[in-house]
Amino acid sequence: MSHSQPSDQPAPGDVKGDVNGAVQGATDAPAAVEGHGGSHATAVAAAHGVRTMFTLSGAHVFPMYDAAEKEDHGVSLLDVRHEQTAAFAAEATGKLTRSPGLAVLTAGPGVTNGVSALAQASFSGAPMVVVGGRAPAARWGTGSLQEFDHVPVVTPVTVSAETALDTADIAGATHRAFTASRSAHRGPAFLDVHMDHFFDRSTSVRPGPGQAADGTLAAAPDRSPDTDAVDRIAGLLAAASQPVLVLGSDVWADGAEDAALRCAEALGLPTIPNGMGRGILPAGHPLLVTKARGTAFGAADLVIVVGTPLDFRLGYGVFGGKDGATPATVVHIADSASQLSHHASAAVATAGDLGRVLDALTEATQKRSPRPDWSVWTTTLRDKADATHAADLELLSADADPIHPARIYGELLPRLAEDAVVIGDGGDFVSYAGKFIEPARPGNWLDPGPFGCLGAGLGAAIAARIARPSSQVVLLLGDGAAGFSLIDVDTLVRHRLPVVMVMGNNAAWGLEKGPMQMLYGYDVIADLAPRTRYDEVVKALGGAGEMVTDPAQLGPALDRAFASGVPYLVNVVTDVDAAYPRSTFGV
Repeated sequence: MSHSQPSDQPAPGDVKGDVNGAVQGATDAPAAVEGHGGSHATAVAAAHGVRTMFTLSGAHVFPMYDAAEKEDHGVSLLDVRHEQTAAFAAEATGKLTRSPGLAVLTAGPGVTNGVSALAQASFSGAPMVVVGGRAPAARWGTGSLQEFDHVPVVTPVTVSAETALDTADIAGATHRAFTASRSAHRGPAFLDVHMDHFFDRSTSVRPGPGQAADGTLAAAPDRSPDTDAVDRIAGLLAAASQPVLVLGSDVWADGAEDAALRCAEALGLPTIPNGMGRGILPAGHPLLVTKARGTAFGAADLVIVVGTPLDFRLGYGVFGGKDGATPATVVHIADSASQLSHHASAAVATAGDLGRVLDALTEATQKRSPRPDWSVWTTTLRDKADATHAADLELLSADADPIHPARIYGELLPRLAEDAVVIGDGGDFVSYAGKFIEPARPGNWLDPGPFGCLGAGLGAAIAARIARPSSQVVLLLGDGAAGFSLIDVDTLVRHRLPVVMVMGNNAAWGLEKGPMQMLYGYDVIADLAPRTRYDEVVKALGGAGEMVTDPAQLGPALDRAFASGVPYLVNVVTDVDAAYPRSTFGV
């Protein structure tokens, strides 16, 4: 089955069941089916909701292509120009659909080219599976082409990594990989298959989500809330005068966004989202206080962090204590015990189904008498957020020459639809996006996350256009980041996947240039060629685009991009001295 227009594609991972992989109505064990190894792997992937196989042609994995092309699994092939793009597309599919994306990579360098995406998915908790080719078992140890043991390399950055034992094990091994990937805490799984085992034939059961290896119904893990822990958190909330709720990517991944919104609204909790938690409280919500982040974290006496690690983005779990005040009490709630912080001194740390935990917390707090009232604190933060927004307006409308990066967002924001998927791939330029863009819906924001890996953008854009065929897809690119993957505009063109790309072109590695100047008084190897015509590169690959140097032309250029119906790059020359005013460098 070849790839078609995005509107013809069902969303990858569109499988009947919940985000934990439990199948609705799956009671009878499926019959064993005869086929070659690639057929078994592809059939199991399809049963787990895969609709697109991201790949770059390699002979070690030909049988999976044969199964996708000749058999009725509903899986389309999408070939890219670099394996990293295939793997980043699978990662983004997992984030957007909450069901594992699939990359199929040939042996040796095909697999190693995908390792950065596996690592990023490990950091972000994105469900994805990489199936790798492997040199033939019959030749193993004799030095055949690309003979390499991948499993030790990928084990540190995966939730599961194994080699299928033989052809009869391929269906079961594929099922184990998908089950591990989609189970909390979610993440990347890896499986490689010897080339001869892929081509050989066997009879195998092909299980799907919520099933055991033999196809019978599997018992779901117990992720019930710890009621004692929930009661302790409710007690802390009742005693708090200035609490803050933080909602991270795992809230979205766990399907808990509605429960999180209910919790924030029912209790009146000022809320700061990050990652794919952005949009749970939509832009303009009175309890959304991201623009008062410094005040909120500096003056809070209780911070409840849900579904995200206590890493550098959250001050390593240290809040409050400003101007000699007592540091804030910290609560950490995760989707699994493995994600609970070991370095921060949390008063309560608990794990479970995040939706059920948040609903239980809402109920337990509402039972307290008297009911907590944080309206004064919320108003203080709301006023601060509004003041920050008012101050931002000057930057968003700046007429500076060279163009200030903020002006790009001043023009982009009113043109974004409510369901737009926004992807960040860059340093300073994407940091500005995080400051100014507040999504209207959850699950529509993709950024490099705590791993900070550049080059993920084109793969994410490919995945987003397929997963969200009717939505705007906007890729925000730094000119440095573009160098990692811009060639995959060719993939967008060949597969007719229109994406609007907006580049902040400051001719520098901006995230490094400023800090080096601060530390040493000078910078070196931080400059790129000025005014490079990346838009002409996109045109040469079959897309369209233009370079913008006048801020007055930004709006018309974006309008042309959105109206084009093709991959279109708006290459904006920006001021290298307009560095993002960051408060942390992640160390």
